Amino acid sequence: MSEPQITVLDAGGQYCHLIARKVRELGVYADVRPSDTPASELAGRKGLIISGGPSSVYEEGSPKIDPAILSQSSAVLGICYGLHLMVHELGGVVRRGALGEYGLAVLNSTGSHPLLSALGPGSQVWMSHRDRVESIPPGFEIIASTDTCAVAAMAHKEKPLLAVQFHPEVVHTEHGREILAAFLFEICRCERDWDPADRIGPIEEHVRKVAGSRNVFFFVSGGVDSTVAYSLCLRALGPDRIYGIYVDTGLMREGETEFVRELFQSLGAKAFRIEAAEAEFLKALEGMSDPEMKRHAIGEQFVRVQERILNSSQFLDGSWILGQGTIYPDTIESGGTAKADLIKTHHNRVAGIQKLIEEGRIIEPLTSFYKDEVREIGKELGIPSRFLQRHPFPGPGLAIRCLCSESVAVLERRLQGWLIPVRSVGVQGDSRSYRPALLLEEPPSIEALKTATRLTNELSEINRVVSKVASRLDIEHMEVTRGFLTSDRLTRLRLADAVVRRHCEESGFDTQVWQFPVVLLPVGDGHAPDSVVLRPIHSVDGMTAQVVLMPADLLQKMANELLEIEGVSAVFYDLTHKPPGTIEWE
Repeated sequence: MSEPQITVLDAGGQYCHLIARKVRELGVYADVRPSDTPASELAGRKGLIISGGPSSVYEEGSPKIDPAILSQSSAVLGICYGLHLMVHELGGVVRRGALGEYGLAVLNSTGSHPLLSALGPGSQVWMSHRDRVESIPPGFEIIASTDTCAVAAMAHKEKPLLAVQFHPEVVHTEHGREILAAFLFEICRCERDWDPADRIGPIEEHVRKVAGSRNVFFFVSGGVDSTVAYSLCLRALGPDRIYGIYVDTGLMREGETEFVRELFQSLGAKAFRIEAAEAEFLKALEGMSDPEMKRHAIGEQFVRVQERILNSSQFLDGSWILGQGTIYPDTIESGGTAKADLIKTHHNRVAGIQKLIEEGRIIEPLTSFYKDEVREIGKELGIPSRFLQRHPFPGPGLAIRCLCSESVAVLERRLQGWLIPVRSVGVQGDSRSYRPALLLEEPPSIEALKTATRLTNELSEINRVVSKVASRLDIEHMEVTRGFLTSDRLTRLRLADAVVRRHCEESGFDTQVWQFPVVLLPVGDGHAPDSVVLRPIHSVDGMTAQVVLMPADLLQKMANELLEIEGVSAVFYDLTHKPPGTIEWE
C-alpha cells in the first residue's frame, strides 16, 4: 500500500486497533502510529484519529501529541482521551469528574453537525471515562451531551477539528459506523482504496515467510482461535509439517478432551496427541488467590510442560517453531502497546512465551484480528460451524472462573446492597481495576440492570454488581469462605458449568449470547462454601460486552438445579457490562 489516508494515533487505548479496523472495513486504508508521532511524518493524511487511553492529560508522563497536527490541513477526530488531549492542547480545561461513566449512555445531540447527522434523538453510545471537560477551547461548540457528561461531543466552528467522549468504534454504540463514515467521507473526503475481504491469501503467505523451512507445532485447546490458526498453518504448509498437542490441564470443562480429539481428527491432522498434566497444574496453583499470579502460574506451567514435551521429542533441533492462536484482544489486554494499561496477562503473553517471541520461535497468524473476524476466517477455511460458533473459553480454563480467598470475611451491609469482599478484575477508563462486587437483594431485571449501571458509575470502591437469584441462606448469614483451587472446587464448578450449558442448549438460549461464563465465588457457609455467578453477555469482538437477561422461567429452573450441587449455597447474576467489568472475573 501507498501512504494511508487515515492514521490512528495510539494513546494506549483498549480500542485503538479496533478504530483502524473499523476504518478499513469502511473501505479506507488506515495505519496505527504512536500518539506523539511528529506532524511532519503525518503530512498528507486526509484525517487523523486520536485514540482513547488509560491516562489523564493533566498527569505528568501522560501520552501527548505533536500540537502541530491541530493546525495542519488534516481533519482530526479525538475519541475519549483524544478529546481530552485536544481540549488540553487548545486552551480548554479537563478535570477529574465526581462520577464515572462506564458502559451505556444516552446521547442528546444539540445540533445538526455532519458528524452526528445519522443519530436520532436519544441514541445509545458506549462510554468509558471518569475525567470530564470543564470548559471547551475557544472556537469550539458543544454538539452533544449526556445526562452526566456535558461535553459528549464538540467541534470547531471553522476548522476540521472534532472530538467525542464516547466510543463510535465499538459495536454497542448505535450508528457508530455511520459516525466514522461521516468523518471519513464528508469531513476528510477520503476515497475507498481498501478491500477487507481478502485475508486468507496474505495470512498464508505470512505463515510461509515466517516458517521458512521450519515445521510448526501447536499446543491446541480446541477453542476457535487456536483451531483457526492451526488450520491456516495446515493449509499453508501441509499436514506433514504440522504437529498438534493438547495439554489436559485438569482446568477444562466436562467432556472437553474428547471434543478436542474429535475436532482435530475432522481437520485432517496427521500428528496429534493428548498430554495429561492435571497434577502439575494444580500443584503450580496451590495456595494462590491473586488473579495475575494465577494467570502467570498457568502460563509458566504451560511453558514448563511444553519444554518437557519438546525435550523428549525432536522439536528442539532448530527445525520447529511454536504456533499460537493469539488474537488482538489478548495482546492489548496484556499491555501489548507502549501506552496501554495491563488489564490481565493472557497465558500466551507470559515471560516464557515472550522469550520465544524474542528468539523468533513463534508464529501467530491471527494477532491482528478480533474474535468475529477469526470466526469469519474459519468459515472461509471450511471449519464446521458447530466448532466455530462455540462460546469463547479462556486459555487458563476454569482456574480464572474459580475465585479464591485466603481468609474468612463477612459481607458488609451498604445502603445500596451488600459489599462482597472478594475482588474481581475490571476495566474502567482503559485502566485495570481490582475491586469488590456489590450484591443486590433484588432479582435480575431491567430495573436492576439500570441500578447496577448507575452504581458502578457512582461508587468508586466497586467495579461489578451482582443480583441474587436463589439461595439456601439469607444474605446476612453468608460470609466469604476460605477456598483455593482444589479438585473438589473445580469439580463443583465443572458440574455447575455443565448444568448451565445443558439448559442453554436445550432452550436455545445459547444462540442468544456470545459467551456465558459460569463463576464459582467463595461465598456461603461451612456446609455450602460456594456460590455460582451466571454471566451471559452479548459481544462481537470481546472488547465491549452487554449483559443479556435470561427468561425468568429458564433462570429459575437453572438455579434450582444449581442449588442441588453439593457445596453450592446461592446463585447470583452478574449485571455488569464491559466496561466497567471485564467479561471474565479474573
